[in-house]
Amino acid sequence: MSMQHLYLLVPLAPLAASIVVGLWGARIGRASSHRLCILGVAVSTIASAFILRDVMAGHFFSGDVYVWQTSGDLKFAIGFLIDPLTALMITVVSFVSLMVHVYTIGYMADDDGYTRFFSYISLFTFSMLMLVMANNFLQLFFGWEAVGLVSYLLIGFWYTRPTAIYASLKAFLANRVGDFGFALGIGLIVAYFGSLDYATVFKAAPALAGTTLNLVGTAQWSVLTAICIGLFVGAMGKSAQVPLHVWLPDSMEGPTPISALIHAATMVTAGIFMVARMSPLFELSETALAFVTVIGATTALFMAILGVVQNDIKRVIAYSTLSQLGYMAVALGVSAYSAAIFHLMTHAFFKALLFLAAGSVIIALHHEQDMRKMGGLRKYMPITYWTAVVGALALAGVPPFAGFFSKDTIIDAVYLSHVPGHAYAAFAVTVGVFITGLYTFRMLFMTFHGEERFRHAEAHGEHGPEHHAEEPRESPWVVWVPLVLLAIPSVYSGWAYADRVLFGNFFGSSIVIAPTHAWLATMTEEWHGPWAFVTHGLATPGFWLALAGIATAWFFYMRRPELPQVLAERFRGVYTVLVNNYYIDRFNDWFFAGGFRRIGEWCSEVGDRSIIDGFFVNGSARLVAITATLMRHIQSGYIYHYAFTMIVGVLALLTWWVAR
Repeated sequence: MSMQHLYLLVPLAPLAASIVVGLWGARIGRASSHRLCILGVAVSTIASAFILRDVMAGHFFSGDVYVWQTSGDLKFAIGFLIDPLTALMITVVSFVSLMVHVYTIGYMADDDGYTRFFSYISLFTFSMLMLVMANNFLQLFFGWEAVGLVSYLLIGFWYTRPTAIYASLKAFLANRVGDFGFALGIGLIVAYFGSLDYATVFKAAPALAGTTLNLVGTAQWSVLTAICIGLFVGAMGKSAQVPLHVWLPDSMEGPTPISALIHAATMVTAGIFMVARMSPLFELSETALAFVTVIGATTALFMAILGVVQNDIKRVIAYSTLSQLGYMAVALGVSAYSAAIFHLMTHAFFKALLFLAAGSVIIALHHEQDMRKMGGLRKYMPITYWTAVVGALALAGVPPFAGFFSKDTIIDAVYLSHVPGHAYAAFAVTVGVFITGLYTFRMLFMTFHGEERFRHAEAHGEHGPEHHAEEPRESPWVVWVPLVLLAIPSVYSGWAYADRVLFGNFFGSSIVIAPTHAWLATMTEEWHGPWAFVTHGLATPGFWLALAGIATAWFFYMRRPELPQVLAERFRGVYTVLVNNYYIDRFNDWFFAGGFRRIGEWCSEVGDRSIIDGFFVNGSARLVAITATLMRHIQSGYIYHYAFTMIVGVLALLTWWVAR
């Protein structure tokens, strides 16, 4: 089999499985359905590994699979770009998706939509793979919209729940806002470059660096700045950056495997990947880089704070995802693209691990998600506990776990940069380390340590009398095996790949960095291997802030568990603001959703009832009635009345004729 056939196999294997299971899943049965979908993603994973190995040997590819249509000189094609950035992404996406597929067998075992769910997640995998393998903006946009569509289906999978319907609609609408900017950015590319092909656009970009356009008033904007900001607005929707982050916490209404798939290595990282792919454009706009930096820093800090006050175990991890996406965006803004992609990779492993561990706990507690009704689960679920510990340490950035290498590199790059907004970003990502340690281990301690609060919940019948005598137990092997397989790269991927990916020119020409933004190149000169990096990390503020966050979580939730409630009551105003997500959701509901409802009501009242119904429909009927009433007096049946009317008519005509 040639490598070109292998490229096709990567996205088409999950697609074929999705189509077969989606159409005939009920006929072939559950077992055959999940085997087929797992086989499709396993084939994709193995093929991705071979492609990565081939790319490491220096064999790249960029070409069209087929041309869909042409319009003048503009070509609309489906094609693949296989380079180190693509190879790394498809390997991570397919591997995490495979783990989620296996895990789903156990998690969704009792669900009536079993085969439909497998069809959806395979289709989601296909969509994401098409996005990252694209060599042109048309295919990028196709994959972009496809992952948005399938995420809508997955978040609202339990469509009988009003909260799931609301969450899926919220995700869909928030992403449409971002996609509007994304479409504008692509439209400007077509208008100024006359091509949708990456290579053509990137090659011509430097020549347009000084070109401006008029957007509002007399102000002139750089074309490249407008393009980059438009593209990043799309990334703000997909990668849940402030203020378009509001959909992601609510998307926890979907089944837990989807939380892992969407929020770990796939949909939410699409925006990060896209900006890295567009580095030849972003490097030509200092304004766009500053915009990305500030938005990312705001997301990293303020979403981390919200994670501290959440009691739903999945929402804690969701806000953690928001914060970590902010770190990735900051890395992109300071031109540390390889650090952003490396954090994307390590985050995919440990965040999928944490989501799946949370799902294991939820299964054991009969779908309870409130951490205040957990506690003491360590002795009942040892495999889930220890894998969760690995994920928590990696997320907190504790050396030598994978998250430490990527997060510390981002922080160092921010301190070295001179992009506008870098000082604010440096403050945000540094303070964020402490908060990350706090909310991560708050979750770990409340769930696995301390008093067994789930027994109190059972005593009050909150899970139903049938569960009173049951003790939590470890999940079946189809659940814990993916946890173990994800825990392994959460530990070793930093050691194994930091040297090459961060400081070894792994991405080559896939990523373009202007000489004035080469902060990582400065760090490369001081790189002396993973051991030296870990040793150096032990002396940095980041390490001690992470330990301080962990110690604070231990003090408040293990040593003095009554203190958090005391502080919440003492600082009720601040606590209320945080619990209500800074009132952003309420503002959106009042201003945007409520505003459009009020506009709709006004249009209905004035436009529909008053103008259309009142004036045109009912008005024309009244006019006919009035005319008929007047004409009725003329139609009397007397000949002399008709003669008189004829004489008056002739007189009027003669008067008009003479006057003319």
